[in-house]
Amino acid sequence: MKPSPLRAAQLSAARMSHLIFSVTALIASAIAAPGLAQDAQPFDTSQAVEADFVMDEFTFGTGERLEDVRLHYRTLGTPHRGPDGEIDNAVMILHGTGGTGAQFLRPRFTDLLFGEGQPLDTSRYFIILPDNIGHGGSTKPSDGLRMNFPAYDYDDMVEAQRRLLREGLGIEKLRLAFGTSMGCMHIFMWAERDPDFADAAMPMACLPAEIAGRNRMWRMAAMDMIKTDPAWQGGNYETQPVHGIRGATYLGIIAGSAPVYLQKEYPTREEAEAYLEERIEAAVPNIDANDYLYYFNSSRNYNPWPDLEKIEAPMTWMNSADDFINPPGLRMAEAAAARMPTVRYILIPEDETTQGHSTHTWAKFWQDELVDLLQRTE
Repeated sequence: MKPSPLRAAQLSAARMSHLIFSVTALIASAIAAPGLAQDAQPFDTSQAVEADFVMDEFTFGTGERLEDVRLHYRTLGTPHRGPDGEIDNAVMILHGTGGTGAQFLRPRFTDLLFGEGQPLDTSRYFIILPDNIGHGGSTKPSDGLRMNFPAYDYDDMVEAQRRLLREGLGIEKLRLAFGTSMGCMHIFMWAERDPDFADAAMPMACLPAEIAGRNRMWRMAAMDMIKTDPAWQGGNYETQPVHGIRGATYLGIIAGSAPVYLQKEYPTREEAEAYLEERIEAAVPNIDANDYLYYFNSSRNYNPWPDLEKIEAPMTWMNSADDFINPPGLRMAEAAAARMPTVRYILIPEDETTQGHSTHTWAKFWQDELVDLLQRTE
C-alpha cells in the first residue's frame, strides 16, 4: 500500500522525528521546550574532527586477541589543562546499540548544547564521540572476520573507551560522561569500576541490572530470526539474510516504539501501515546481519546490580515512562536509586511527544537537568 505523495512527505518528516534518540524531561521543561527549539541557532557540525585510535593488540574477555583494533571517534572543541597539567574539560558521549557517535551531531542535540553559551559550549568543553567496538567506523565483524570475530561484550567496549581516553587522548578524568541506552549501561559499569572516572555522569534509558525477563527474550528472538534464515549460512552468506533482518527490525521498532505518540501521529490503519513500511524499507538495507548479532549478544553478561553501592560519581539518571525495554512497572530503578546516594533518578512522564525507549537525545526536553548537574558538580 503506497501513501499519496503528500502523505509520503508527511511520513518522511515524521520518520526523521521518530528516529531520534530522545524526548525528555520533567513536565515543566517539556512544556517550555518547544520555544527553546525555535530559538536555537544551527550548530556547525563541520567542526567535528574524525580520527582513529588504533590499539596494537587487544585482548578480549574471552581470551581472544586481535591486532590493530580500531576505535573511530569524533571530537569537538579543544582540550584544556588545569593547574595540575591534566585535561579538565573532557566530555564523553556514548551511543546506544547499533548506533555511532555521529548520531549526536544532529540538530536536536547540537543546536541546544554545543553552541556559544549553551550547556556543552565547545569553546569550553572538549567533546568526544566514540564509535564503540563493533559499530560504525570501528573494528567490527563485517570488516571481514564475520562470525569469527571475537565475542566482545560490554567489558571489552568499556576497556576500549578507557584506552582511548587514557592512551589515545591523555585524559585521566572526565568532566562529564553522558550515555544513551547501551551507553547508559556503560556509564554504570565505569562508575562501579572507577568511582573517580568523572566529575558528573548522565546515563539515560537503561537499568543497572542484568538483562533478563522480556528484555532478554525480545533480544534473543531478534537474533534467532537472523540465525534461522537459511540465507544466513552460519554468517557466511553470499547476500544478506533479508527475511531474518526484516523480522529482527520489526521487533526492534516495536521495542523502541512510543504508543501514545504513534497513535496520535498514525490514527488510521492505512497511516500506521505506511509508516511501518517506510521504517522497514529505510532500515533493512543498512543492517549487516553479523554486526547485528554481535550488537545484541554483547549485553549477555552485563550486570552492575550487585555492586551499586560502589558508585560515588554524582549522576542524573533518566528513564521514560513509555519505555518498552525498561518499563517503570518493574520498579527496579527506584530500588537501584535507593542504593546510590549520589544519583538523582528522574522518570520522564509519558505524553504525546515522548518517544518510548528513544526518549533520550532530544536535548530540548532535558537540557535544564544537564545544566543543573553541571552546576552542582562545578
